[in-house]
Amino acid sequence: MFDSIRPLFQALAPAVDFCSLRLVSESSEAVMVRQDVLQPLQSSVDTGAMVTVIHRGGYGYAATSNLSRAGLRDAIERAVAWAAASAGRSVVDFAQVAHARPGGKYAGPAVNGTPLLPRKELIALLMAESRSCKIDERIVDWYASIGTVESTQLYLSADGADVQQQMRYVIPNLAVTANAGADTQTRSLGGQYNGYCRQGGLEILQQAGFYGAGPRIAAQAIELLGAPDCPSGKMDLLLMPTQMMLQIHESIGHPIELDRILGDERNFAGTSFVTLDMFGHFQYGSPLLNVSYDPTRPEQFASYGWDDEGAPAEKVFVIRDGILQRPLGGAISQARAGVDGVANARACSWNRAPIGRMANLNIEAGSSSLADMIGSVQRGVLMDTNVSWSIDDSRNKFQFGCEFGRLIEDGELKGVVKNPNYRGISERFWRSLKAVGDAATFDVMGTPFCGKGEPSQVIRVGHASPACLFADVDVFGAHA
Repeated sequence: MFDSIRPLFQALAPAVDFCSLRLVSESSEAVMVRQDVLQPLQSSVDTGAMVTVIHRGGYGYAATSNLSRAGLRDAIERAVAWAAASAGRSVVDFAQVAHARPGGKYAGPAVNGTPLLPRKELIALLMAESRSCKIDERIVDWYASIGTVESTQLYLSADGADVQQQMRYVIPNLAVTANAGADTQTRSLGGQYNGYCRQGGLEILQQAGFYGAGPRIAAQAIELLGAPDCPSGKMDLLLMPTQMMLQIHESIGHPIELDRILGDERNFAGTSFVTLDMFGHFQYGSPLLNVSYDPTRPEQFASYGWDDEGAPAEKVFVIRDGILQRPLGGAISQARAGVDGVANARACSWNRAPIGRMANLNIEAGSSSLADMIGSVQRGVLMDTNVSWSIDDSRNKFQFGCEFGRLIEDGELKGVVKNPNYRGISERFWRSLKAVGDAATFDVMGTPFCGKGEPSQVIRVGHASPACLFADVDVFGAHA
């Protein structure tokens, strides 16, 4: 299909300043066993193309799932018409935006076409994990699931760009719910956001601790039922990577999105407390905070070789030594704002236009061992795995809840606490960072569920992080 699209697009490309075609073909399958019963398999195949035209400063695009000569011609004609209609009426003169003309191929790990497991073996694995969850009569619900997505993408431009990319995504999860009277507690392997999603093959299940997870997760759910509520007050907070993932996402990733700063998302996803004049000098966090935008890490969920406008992926620090360096914004947003961004113009599918999105946004590992961080705490709580979140529309004031907590007293881990929550204000919170875990505490996480844009786009993002220790955080339990 891709070989036939190339000459067809070149033959149909109009006489305009710029024209590109982005073709996406994805096949996905999700298998779940719930309470030892195989659920209906979910599978899909989705293929189509987006044509983008820039001419005389106007910008237009049109999508089609009809990849015949007639279908592509119709999409091109519609894109040309929209470019003509928007010329001279847009917030930016698109003729001034430089467009990449890349060439090459990118293949993520395990894209050789072989299945993760034969379906019969995959179902047997999920059934075995499911059956191992029912360790107590108080276990009232449980499931084990694995999803896979195979994606192939082609980016062409009439002036010579030609990039082909292939990725395989694997999304394992397992969750157990326990109940006693009025108290219900759920413990999961990767959280409701499928935090252990990555690119690759069967090794992801091993890395995520999927094998044998059933009894372990079930035992923790039972343990939470008998645990006291999380204490309230100002204290140290040690966050594990399964919670750091969402903390990075909500209070660093979204606030530094350039289109949000420019006001594009104001009436839907919100605005940001960050302003353009902050870049280069604003103290976003403590000097221990180093945040990289890194689509080049192969196993992460949102890795790629080029973004959806052809800009080459590279590792870039957006925060270094606590200082805000640059925003998350692709070529068009950069041209509008007059600041350097990153290669993150991304679309969730062939029928959505690329906009500025997170890909892999990571906190670099520090030098503190987990034991050292625990040993430095006189009074605090360790929290693991997000269960709830709330943040204002400027991505500033926030509140998060976790599935699992452990008290830390006099430098030692103590008992389990349930319903652990904390709240803060983004810049104050990151400035309270007092220790960053070493490579041994580092884990690669992500989520398939980042929503933004009008019309809405739900996209894959990755967040890798070590465990991190924060000072004097407002911590509270469910009844505070």
